[in-house]
Amino acid sequence: MAEPGHGPLAPATGRRIAGLALPALGVLAAEPVYLLFDLAVVGRLGALALAGLAIGGLILSTVSSQMTFLSYGTTARSARFYGAGDRGAAVGEGVQATWLALGIGVAIVVVVQAAAVPLVSALAAGGDIAEEALPWVRIAIAGVPAILISAAGNGWMRGVQDTARPLRYVVVGFAVSAVLCPLLVYGWLGLPRMELEGSAVANVVGQWLAAAMFVRALAFERVPLRIQPAVLRAQVVMGRDLVLRTLAFQTCFVSAGAVAARFGVAAVAAHQVVLQLWNFLALVLDSLAIAAQSLVGAALGAGQLAHAKSVAWRVTIFSTVASGVLAGVFAVGASVFPSVFTDDQSVLDAIGVPWWFMVAQLPVAGIVFALDGVLLGAGDAKFMRNATLISALVGFLPLIWLSLVFGWGLVGIWSGLSTFMVLRLAFVGWRAFSGRWLVPGTG
Repeated sequence: MAEPGHGPLAPATGRRIAGLALPALGVLAAEPVYLLFDLAVVGRLGALALAGLAIGGLILSTVSSQMTFLSYGTTARSARFYGAGDRGAAVGEGVQATWLALGIGVAIVVVVQAAAVPLVSALAAGGDIAEEALPWVRIAIAGVPAILISAAGNGWMRGVQDTARPLRYVVVGFAVSAVLCPLLVYGWLGLPRMELEGSAVANVVGQWLAAAMFVRALAFERVPLRIQPAVLRAQVVMGRDLVLRTLAFQTCFVSAGAVAARFGVAAVAAHQVVLQLWNFLALVLDSLAIAAQSLVGAALGAGQLAHAKSVAWRVTIFSTVASGVLAGVFAVGASVFPSVFTDDQSVLDAIGVPWWFMVAQLPVAGIVFALDGVLLGAGDAKFMRNATLISALVGFLPLIWLSLVFGWGLVGIWSGLSTFMVLRLAFVGWRAFSGRWLVPGTG
């Protein structure tokens, strides 16, 4: 069994945490950055192409975001074996997660292809937008198995505390997509002009390239590649809890957007700007949560409970400090930063309400996201599911819909989000202090 100071249980210094968190942040940020590039390329085709991409992208992102358990759940299980000194079993979790990703991915492709016409028509309300989106969806959905394989690859590599290789694989995949996208969309260098469909082809090529690199890394580990039903079942059970947790998040944010739209163009635009900024800042803080997952899981796998607690509090302190700094930056820049996103005065007038809610929430989020990582690293998925569902049903959704009934506008919507975060803080804080997550071993 490894001891603190050696291998997976080396002291959780700032340098060690940063060494895991910064590459993880690169992986988390790579897709949003590429999507902005893709948007800019397609945007030159006109509004109809952009609308088609928006509908198609909504389908793809909704489907793939439900499968984040393939990364987060695999990290938790893999890290425990790694901490126990059994790298083979840790990588074996990645093998089973990859099989699961392939099976789920193929099933999603079949279902979406069969339901593509009514699905796209329902989202786009038929007409020209649906006709534009449908070919993109039929092509792009072929990349879902690759997206899920990459998620599984990220999971086991984070579990063995290797966040550098996933960053390389993801960056290479997106770089190839970024090169192909304008070539295929506009028909440059003698390639066919495919317009919106070219964007989908570029996405699929890059996604499968990244997936191939993750599979190649598994093959080089020289572990058995056969399916192990018992391990798959355990992963599916954890996955069920994490999927329900993700659904709770999506229900809240979709509801918030729908209610904001009822208060006019300026309100929904202001809400969207601040929400997208909030999502980006969440990625920054989530990178520290990923470091917590890997380090805590390894400590518990090695049976070093004191070390696991030490890691948990140190990462939480780092995340709290980072979120406090971010809150300070956006508080000071409150009169300047919003104008970077829009020059519409009505939107700028409305943006102050969600902006200051966001600033106030950031220190809370720093603690919540860090403790999320700790508890997910401990494999405490059932508790995380219940805490998120209760926080959503008691805190977020009632205030969201009451704000519509009583005309509270963005104040009501962002009060709901704030209540949601505070309730989550109460739940994960209590759980962390209770010590019930400190379960040693690899089971």
